[in-house]
Amino acid sequence: MTRYLLERPHQLVSLTFFAARYESAKSSISEDLTILKRTFQARGTGLLETVPGAAGGARFIPYILREEAEQFVSEMISELSEADRYLPGGYVYMSDILGRPAALRQIGRILATQYLNQNVDVVVTVATKGIPLAQSVANYLNVPFVIVRHDSQITEGSTVSVNYVSGSTKRIERMALSKRSVKPNSRVLIVDDYMKGGGTVGGLRSLVDEFDSQLAGVAVFAEGDFAGQRTVSKYTSLLKIQTADEQIRVTPGNYLTQIFGDETK
Repeated sequence: MTRYLLERPHQLVSLTFFAARYESAKSSISEDLTILKRTFQARGTGLLETVPGAAGGARFIPYILREEAEQFVSEMISELSEADRYLPGGYVYMSDILGRPAALRQIGRILATQYLNQNVDVVVTVATKGIPLAQSVANYLNVPFVIVRHDSQITEGSTVSVNYVSGSTKRIERMALSKRSVKPNSRVLIVDDYMKGGGTVGGLRSLVDEFDSQLAGVAVFAEGDFAGQRTVSKYTSLLKIQTADEQIRVTPGNYLTQIFGDETK
């Protein structure tokens, strides 16, 4: 039963289903769920929400505690601060981390915690490096994720496309998304690996409008140092990366204070 719930976050499972699956009385299932609820809470795994009534049941909602999130952010700061990660143009090499299953699971869990009590219908990202991040977040929210591409693919069918201005290069770029990907009136969460000027996120936001949907939020793994005016003002980031004189300085992003508050107050 524990495994079944963990593999289906945010999905309401009826007591009748569990009783039939495990050939047990509903009273026994209720007792087991009470034990699971205490265990999940004590270990910081998540919430086990119970819904009373004939149509009720149990729903597992994953989250992460502040201490564990802070520890992960600290580990990422240490790893990304290595001098040999500096790339020309003021970028930092992150592909190895974003290809690591354990790191992706933790990033997905952290970013999904922000939307613990909010409705999200779909997670959207742009090809290519944001794909594993979006998939991880979508897994914890138990919603679909869709990939926006810079070039239309014949396998996507009819698409909706928008032009946007890159926040860092100021060049006009194009992105497209299949018309079947997002239903109207959906609440869309934008997830990406890195944001500098915010042009790409701004383009994604324009696509959300084209689908007559609402923006649930913007979450990025890292934000780069940017001297100009970002096209996106509301977002959360786990890390902030500054590169000057070919030196890397990594600090916590705004996520911890926005989600958990300022402990110094």
